[in-house]
Order: sequence, then C-alpha cells, then structure tokens
Amino acid sequence: MQATELGFNTMLLHGVDTSYSHGATHVPIYQSSAFRHENAEELENIFTNKSMGFSYSRINNPTVEDFEKRITLLEGGIGSVACSSGMSALFNAFMNILQSGDEVVASAGLYGGTVELFEDLEAFGITTRYVKENVPEAYEELINDKTRVIFAETIGNPKLDVTDIKGLADMAHAHKLPLIIDNTTTTPMLVKPLSLGADIVVHSSSKYINGNSDAISGVLVSGGKFHFDERYPGLLPYKKYGPYAYIAKLRNGLFRSTGGCLSPQNAFLNILGLETLGLRVERQCENAWELAQYLRVLDQDFVVNYPGFFDHPDHRLASEQFNNHYGAIVTVRVGSKERAFSIMNKLKIPYILSNIGDTKTLVLHPASTIAVHLSKEEQEQSGVYDDLIRISVGIENIDDLKKDFEQAIQ
Repeated sequence: MQATELGFNTMLLHGVDTSYSHGATHVPIYQSSAFRHENAEELENIFTNKSMGFSYSRINNPTVEDFEKRITLLEGGIGSVACSSGMSALFNAFMNILQSGDEVVASAGLYGGTVELFEDLEAFGITTRYVKENVPEAYEELINDKTRVIFAETIGNPKLDVTDIKGLADMAHAHKLPLIIDNTTTTPMLVKPLSLGADIVVHSSSKYINGNSDAISGVLVSGGKFHFDERYPGLLPYKKYGPYAYIAKLRNGLFRSTGGCLSPQNAFLNILGLETLGLRVERQCENAWELAQYLRVLDQDFVVNYPGFFDHPDHRLASEQFNNHYGAIVTVRVGSKERAFSIMNKLKIPYILSNIGDTKTLVLHPASTIAVHLSKEEQEQSGVYDDLIRISVGIENIDDLKKDFEQAIQ
C-alpha cells in the first residue's frame, strides 16, 4: 500500500521507511558534526551534488533527514528543509527568492514575530505591504511590479481569521506569484495548503508538531509546482533541477551559509511528537470548541473568538477548508488588562507561557508579550487588544478546564 493511501494516524507511524539498524523502532540520533567516507571521490560527489550522502550536519544529517521526509509526506510536498526555529524557516523561505527592491504582500493578522521579521528585512531593501482584510481581492489590490511573494497564515495568531488558501493561490498564480503559507496553527491534520494551491508551506514545528515544548525547530516544505521566471534571477542557475529548483538553491546557498540547521536531538524529539500529532490535535480541537462555548455562557460580556462559532465571519470558509475541526486556539476579551491578568493569575491548570500547541493548556496576554513591540495600529490589525487572553487548549479533561476557568473568573 502506498503511504499516501494510508489514513493520517497510520501515515504518521508507518508512512516512511523505518528499517533502522538492529531492529530499532526509531531513527537513531546521529549526534555527529561530520561524516567520514571511504574515498575522496565519494566526498567530492556529495559536494558537487552528483550523489546523495552526508558530509557535515550544518548541511544535512540522517536524523534530521528522517524528520524532513515525514513532514514532506504529511504535507504532500516534494522536499523539506528543517531549520533551527520557525523564524529561521520563515527567513529561509522568503530570502531564498527575494532580493533588494522586492515586495511581499501579507495578511495583517500575523504572529508578532513574523511582523518583526518583515521589519528587519527592510534593512535589506525588502518591503512588506499588509492587507486590511484577509480576502484574495485585498491582496490583489496591493500587487505591483515589485511584488514577488504572497504570504498568509492558515489561521491568524491571535486574530483567528481564516485564509481562503485556494482563492489566494488562484489569484497569486494569475499574477505569476508564489504563495507561501504558514500552517503552524492548523498542521496537515486539519489542512494541507499545497493541495489547495499553495507553493511553500512553513511550520514552527516547536508547536503542534513537537507537542511537548521541548524542542525549538522549524521546517519548510516545497510543493515543486511553481514556475519561477526571470523575476527570480537567483533561481535561474538551478532551473536544471526542475521542480526541485527551490529546494536545491536553498540547500546550496542561504541555508548552508547562514547555518540555521536543526540539531539531531531536536529532530528526534519532533519525530517522537509526530507519532501522536493526529490524536493530540483532534482532542485539542474538541476541547477548544467546548471551552469556547462554555466561556460564552459563563460571562456574556466576554467577547469569545473561535472559528467554530456559526457567527464567526470565517466559519463557512473554515468548514469547507478544514478537516472537521477549527483549531485549538480560543481568544477572549475580558474587559481590561487588569482583569485579564487577574484571571490568568488565578488559573490553576493552564501554564502562563508564550507558546502554542503543547499537550497542556497555555494562556498568554499577547499585548504585553508577543506583540509588545508592535505599534497600536499593528496590534489591532493582528487582533491584539489590552484585554485579550489567548488560550492554546491542551488535552486535559474538559470538565477540569471548565471548572478552573469558572473559579478564576468568579
């Protein structure tokens, strides 16, 4: 049976070759900085891309490659590059094709760290233009002859707006532009952006993929279908690699040179986390749905935001696009920063922690943390307010979470 014919959870466990040495059920941690070879010709062929192999773990590593293969399979791509963090993956994804004078058109409801990355890229002559409404028509209005990339998140963090991936991909391709999608908050368990037309998918795999907050990492996946024309001169020498041109350029250039590689130990921890991704995300989404409904009833003055609500502006799109679930993040506006802090401090089960996707429920005040360096206008565009609490819902018993939020709010 082909791996792509397997169900999601079966694919997680049996989708890649696991014939490891000595009957091991997990890939070994190849904690080696470099790899020896039988002769000089063998190493030369690896360095000149004439044969597969490993030379130096800054470039590639067997444990990391195993993780990359699993992500490639799950997203339905042709190749992946694992990086030291989600931000490193984003940087590599953009800078592999951008140069001074280029522009990016991006959604407004982005993670604060991504906005800060775009601000840093301004020093390299790269400008980002943000849409005010996350619909394909709004992106199209900002496209000009300098635009080289369209970028969005599947679900904004913490705005929780939902991107029309297929509509955005069709629009981008009509202008011969690639679409890069950050799929961190949904994972391929809920949606596979490449199947909807996206060209590059990025994950902060420190989140749901890892699942335990024990490894910083990122990964990008190429769909291999986009045709990069003369507007992307850096890719022209790699056209001979066909659909692998994007990956080939990245591995032979920016990724290799900047050294943002994933460590073998962290790759191994991610592989362990991947085995339960489907089970965890399903439980997290179910808990998020129940908690969101409960919070609405608990205090009718709260503004509870969750794409699963019928009155959420993107509910219909989310229903069509996602796999029977609406994500595991809920946000709630409670009236003031002081009340937000008070509720967070009185919760006993959730951790106050600047991460998402953990098995444990996490709460955060975005305005004073991940979005603190954004202007007030940028914060509001990202769905961040002084009275907003972001809840990354875990796998705990939902009745325990309900009771804990009730006592903290009361």
